[in-house]
Amino acid sequence: MAAAPAPGEIRVASPVGRWVVLTTVLGSGMAMLDSTVINVALPRIGADLDTDLAALQWTVNAYMLTLAGLILLGGALGDRYGRRRVFVVGIVWFAAASLLCAIAPNAGVLIAARALQGVGGALLTPGSLALIQASFHPDDRARAVGLWSGFGGVGAAVGPFVGGWLVDGPGWRWVFLLNLPLAAICVPVALRHVPESRDPAAHGRFDVLGAALGALALAGVTYALIEAPEQGASPLVIGAALGGVLLGVAFVLVEQRRADPMLPPSIFRSRLFTSVNLVTFCVYAALGGFFFLSAIQLQVVAGYSALGAGTALLPTTVLMLLFSAWSGELGRRIGPRIPLTVGPLLAAAGMLLMLRVGRDSASFGGYVSEVLPAVTVLGAGLVVVVAPLTATVLAAVDTGRAGLASGINNAAARAAGLIAVAALPLLAGMGPEAYRDAGEFASTFRRAMPMCAGLLVLGAVIACWTVRTPPVTAERKRAEERPECTVHCGIVAPPLEPERAREAGR
Repeated sequence: MAAAPAPGEIRVASPVGRWVVLTTVLGSGMAMLDSTVINVALPRIGADLDTDLAALQWTVNAYMLTLAGLILLGGALGDRYGRRRVFVVGIVWFAAASLLCAIAPNAGVLIAARALQGVGGALLTPGSLALIQASFHPDDRARAVGLWSGFGGVGAAVGPFVGGWLVDGPGWRWVFLLNLPLAAICVPVALRHVPESRDPAAHGRFDVLGAALGALALAGVTYALIEAPEQGASPLVIGAALGGVLLGVAFVLVEQRRADPMLPPSIFRSRLFTSVNLVTFCVYAALGGFFFLSAIQLQVVAGYSALGAGTALLPTTVLMLLFSAWSGELGRRIGPRIPLTVGPLLAAAGMLLMLRVGRDSASFGGYVSEVLPAVTVLGAGLVVVVAPLTATVLAAVDTGRAGLASGINNAAARAAGLIAVAALPLLAGMGPEAYRDAGEFASTFRRAMPMCAGLLVLGAVIACWTVRTPPVTAERKRAEERPECTVHCGIVAPPLEPERAREAGR
């Protein structure tokens, strides 16, 4: 039997390359799918378990909370003990938690199981992208990241459709059982075809204190935002908010003083890395709020079934499936600034078009004239921004820190969605029973969508103002003229070179 290709030498077009893309897409797709598939099931879960809006928010946010709080630790574990190993452990953990979600007898058990799902997601999500970055030849990394982003984005976007089909068919519990066959495929493929890789420079103790402080800070702020509409400015809400802020400050201080921090401040010396993570926060906060609210809007206000609401969002899926790989290559050629500026603006326009969706939008004519333009424009914006966003984050750091960079970027994205789902109902004036009343929900939805669009516009402004394409250095030029030397010389080829990214940050 021929020896397996070493990390950093695999080509996308090779059989092994296709297996690597498949298993990383399936693994990350499980976590991405569950972050969106749950949205169309929320009205049915609320009715079945007799819960209020706050419990539905926690059903979404318990997953996001542990995912965002522990994803940096998951990336560090992969860099230390092997990215493939931690990736596989995360898949198994995620599948077991999914089974617990499927058999949950009440909202409390479901929320706890969702938090356990987030732990599994924190292990597998950074590992999937780090495996892409570490496994492929430098010349193929941009295309591989584009494929990963595109198919992973499809997993997120197809979630409402799959969730709707399952909710209207066998029931919402099958939304979670869907993960079990995906895990059964992913684990053996990863063990057989994906090369192991790790960061040889990873050493020292794990920053458990930093992980705990970060997760508790997010939990405090999230609790205050979710419970405020019902409890008002109660001592418990105020205490949770203040505690979250103080824990956040303590987290920053601890990370600055530790010898081996979970979130090394040095990684933010690159302006490119810092700027793109700010853009990520804006984009994914808007998307988190949009998918949470629009799935309910289509069912409660427009009168769609769960399957109809999921199907209504399919154009976004199709666009990402067809054009994300192309978008990754385009971003490599023209640089990240234009895609990261234009993409959020297009997505913002799509969200504003959702304001036209109302009681008459369930008919064919209503869908074509009101829903379809909104989701098409939104999908076009996601096509433009997602792949270049991911590739630029990874290109801003050394390959050996791919797990850390992936973890930070994913933490920013998940924390953004977490805060948006918690804060938007409060900011829009949504009451605990709003999802049961079409008129009340429609009025609050009209107030929430401009807020989501405003976040995207802010992201576009940050990208236009701060993101620059670094000039081609002499070292990079020599590497492009002698591509066979890129791996041995330690030079990272497209989409961007870490040395160039650091120059841009100075």
